[in-house]
Amino acid sequence: MDADPRQFENIDVDENDIHKIVLSYLVHNCFKDTLESFVSCTGMKQTADHLEDMEKRKRIYHFALDGNTSKAIEMTDEFAPGLLEENKDLHFDLLSLHFVELVSSGKTDEALLFAQSQLTDFGKEEKYVKKLEDFMALLAYDEPEKSPMFHLLSSEHRQHVADSLNRAVLAHTKLPSYSAMERLIQQTTVVRQCLSQDLGKDGYKPFSLKDFLKS
Repeated sequence: MDADPRQFENIDVDENDIHKIVLSYLVHNCFKDTLESFVSCTGMKQTADHLEDMEKRKRIYHFALDGNTSKAIEMTDEFAPGLLEENKDLHFDLLSLHFVELVSSGKTDEALLFAQSQLTDFGKEEKYVKKLEDFMALLAYDEPEKSPMFHLLSSEHRQHVADSLNRAVLAHTKLPSYSAMERLIQQTTVVRQCLSQDLGKDGYKPFSLKDFLKS
């Protein structure tokens, strides 16, 4: 269901609210330089502590994204003590990402020793067994990137783990796990999908955010 754009013309949007949404997105994604320029242009206020925390999150995020998960774990323990103990799934993802980096670098023996010392205990829980089997299966291939588990070595997988870590750190520091912009898009998408389902019997196409952004 596509709304008539003329319906939006009489809806007032406070400029300060837009600024807050943009600010939330920049803080969430650690765009410090852009944030400082945005704050300077709009006159909004940010505390020094807020900027310092964001710089630490940025370093943690990029360590994870670059595959240096041992450093990401070390910094997470310093900045958000207890987080990885509480979030075992995330801890597993970070450790397994380090295992993957060792495998992709051809350090098979080191990867095996790492798995034995750091990942073995996870095998005691059923939900990790299949995941461990997939990771360990990488060792059977001379070219792991050509194995059926090739996606575990992809940049998209590292991105997913890094994003999860960033959200977890935000939540641990009592900040929203998703930016205001993401939450608005999530809510809008759900509402439009529900409306499309209700009107589907009348021939309306299901709502697609990707198609909406192209229009």
